[in-house]
Amino acid sequence: MNPKVDFYFSKAKKWQEEITKLRIIILDCQLTEELKWGVPCYTFPIPAGRQKSNIVLIHVFKEYCALLFFKGALLNDANSILIQQTKNVQAARQVRFTSVQEIVEMEATLKAYIYEAIEVEKAGLKVDLKKTTEFTLAEEFQNKLKEIPAMKTAFDALTPGRQRAYMLYFSAPKQSKTREARVEKCMKQILNGKGLND
Repeated sequence: MNPKVDFYFSKAKKWQEEITKLRIIILDCQLTEELKWGVPCYTFPIPAGRQKSNIVLIHVFKEYCALLFFKGALLNDANSILIQQTKNVQAARQVRFTSVQEIVEMEATLKAYIYEAIEVEKAGLKVDLKKTTEFTLAEEFQNKLKEIPAMKTAFDALTPGRQRAYMLYFSAPKQSKTREARVEKCMKQILNGKGLND
């Protein structure tokens, strides 16, 4: 147990018992506990000089707490327990819980999934990610890129990850008016070479 992570377990009001049980199960699989993105993240040292690999993390939501497998898409999922959070999540998969009893009943299964995730890392397997060009470009944004050549140049200069973030953000709303407003709001940021969350 990493003392730097303890605060996360003591601050959680609603899911404290559940995430504490998940912590014990994960640590029993010989993973290293770290704090990343403000949540408990569990890593495994991969041989051949590579850095530690992220295996799973624990996070909480209003409706549930979850164990997130970074490369869950590569796991066998023999028990059909892995959930893709949204259609745009490519690699990660969650196992969701609403009671400590569920976790207790699934302990052996969870450990098997964790060990499989470690083997995926040891084997150096990678998730086949969609290319940025495969994401849908909102019509409102396409029009802006045609209208303002400097905008197209600035957007093309962004990293693929930043481009995808904008593409997903612009295409998410159902109404054209909302998509248009999002594009307008982000134009300056794109022209300044900044990502959506920079």
